[in-house]
Amino acid sequence: MDRTPSEIAPTNLDELVTRVATTLMGVDSTTLRTASEEVLQVLVSYFEVDLSFLRFHDAARRATVLIAEWPPREVVPDPDPLGVIFFESADPSFAATEHLVDVYAVRPSDSEGYQERVRQGSGVDATSAVSIPLRSGGSTTGIFGFVKYGDRGWSAEETRALRTIATLIAQMQARLLAEDQLRHIAHHDELTGLPNRRALLAHLQATLTSPPPGPRALLFIDVDRLKATNDFLGHDAGDRFIIAVAERIRAATGVNDMVARLGGDEFVVALAGSADEAQAAAVAARVQRAMAEPIRLGGQSLRRTVSVGIAVAHAPTAEVGLWLRSADQAVLTAKEHGGNEVVTFTTEMRVREEVRLTVEMSLLSAIRDGTLAIHYQPVVDLRTASAGGVEALLRWHHPTLGPVSPELFVGVAEATNLAGELGRWVLDGACRQLAAWRRDRPDVVGPGFTMAVNVSPVQLLAIDFVDAVAEVLARHGLDGRDLVLEVTEHAVVGDLDAASATLRGLRRLGVCVAIDDFGTGYSSLAQLKALPVTILKIDRTFVRDLGRTAEDLSIVRSIVGLAHSFGLDLIAEGVETELAARTLLDMGCTTAQGYLFSRPLPPDQLLAWVTAPARPAVPSPR
Repeated sequence: MDRTPSEIAPTNLDELVTRVATTLMGVDSTTLRTASEEVLQVLVSYFEVDLSFLRFHDAARRATVLIAEWPPREVVPDPDPLGVIFFESADPSFAATEHLVDVYAVRPSDSEGYQERVRQGSGVDATSAVSIPLRSGGSTTGIFGFVKYGDRGWSAEETRALRTIATLIAQMQARLLAEDQLRHIAHHDELTGLPNRRALLAHLQATLTSPPPGPRALLFIDVDRLKATNDFLGHDAGDRFIIAVAERIRAATGVNDMVARLGGDEFVVALAGSADEAQAAAVAARVQRAMAEPIRLGGQSLRRTVSVGIAVAHAPTAEVGLWLRSADQAVLTAKEHGGNEVVTFTTEMRVREEVRLTVEMSLLSAIRDGTLAIHYQPVVDLRTASAGGVEALLRWHHPTLGPVSPELFVGVAEATNLAGELGRWVLDGACRQLAAWRRDRPDVVGPGFTMAVNVSPVQLLAIDFVDAVAEVLARHGLDGRDLVLEVTEHAVVGDLDAASATLRGLRRLGVCVAIDDFGTGYSSLAQLKALPVTILKIDRTFVRDLGRTAEDLSIVRSIVGLAHSFGLDLIAEGVETELAARTLLDMGCTTAQGYLFSRPLPPDQLLAWVTAPARPAVPSPR
């Protein structure tokens, strides 16, 4: 770009057009002005005029915008009268260029308004000019032209060359516009027009690396119960609702704050400049107030609250991914509290998140390399204190974290699509162990001694699950009656038709099906009657203090009565006291498991427990 005119000066019009075409090749939005000035410099030199200009039309504003000029003015007024000219208020000479379709020349005597505007912008009194339209898609998209101090005419050959150059510039302009549109699409959400995740991450990185050092605040906003809105109104109305939400969040935030949509009902606000927790909380309060007013969609008036998670990072040492995950974790905590809350990410949350991430990174390897273990808890007949079976329960001793709670790693498995693989591993291992016990001690682990295995919602709804269970049973030489599969109420009711089909297939294999954690879900009597289940498991939350609270007593009594009326077997979980055991037995529940009898044990210890001398039965209070 530092070449002198003598180095680039063409000798004829053909060379001039070729030089312009070469210069415009590969121009992008960052090099547009420099390349345009180079072209204009060549044209000024070749045509021996005093200055040249390139202007693009802004159709949205009905204005013409100065892109480049040569030579640059030494003094540019502020505001620049030649910078942006609105057609509706322009003098006739400028106004004529809005829809210009051919070369337009102005001589010193043609337009006093034009001469005055040029005089204001450049200080030159009498000029002649020529404007050449840039045409694309049947529309005028800009002009370029020349100014001569005094008078100048243009030959037919020169005019033809100018039209060709205008075509080259218009093609470049169209390409740049298309590239800008592609960049916009790549960095903006299609529905709301807000920046998307890619644009947000780039912005956050720039925020953390920009001075001054200090706190930066981020808000993660999640609309509460949006799925219910979509189910009720349909997805088209749901889209209009999201657009309205985006507008309200944008209106409640600062003009320099970035509002991005990550997808679905998730939005992120990155506060401009240095901002602390208090400032972020103030913005969160404004967003919640904005959402308090109902949104009208057609004939419906909807009000939805939002949960907000706040995370504060410190520039320049923070890491973008961790910052965003922290805000996400905070909003999940807000939703766990019932929604419509603002939660700020804390050090304690960070520790929990780091543990969760470690679990997530290690879980797949643990499944495949056998570092997970299956322990077995006896299922006891309260009348005889003998075990009629066991429940397989996963245990994991992580090399750095130590014992990891099953709630944590099972939750991670479900969130990372590992639940199916984890479930298959447990089912196969438990059945292998039952077969081994039966070979070694058929006297105590004979027919009728069952293995219970928990089934995840992912497994239950898989189309090949029944075939997979049949294959595992056959591989280990077991009968369907040896296996009890435990499913939760939530999993069954989530997709009742698909779950019912799977349960019927399992019953055809002879497999017993138990509803786990019964009493905590949403099963109705009609649904329970329609399901091919054989066992109800009373949840431990109702059993732990049984005999000491009237409420638990009432709930358990109703569950026992319900099971008896439908001819279902019962197992009580979480029995820890003799009082609870006696109360269960008195109500007619004769089977239980819990720490009163045994913790979950490794395979060899479980076998020793089962073969130990007879234990005293639970005495009935009657």
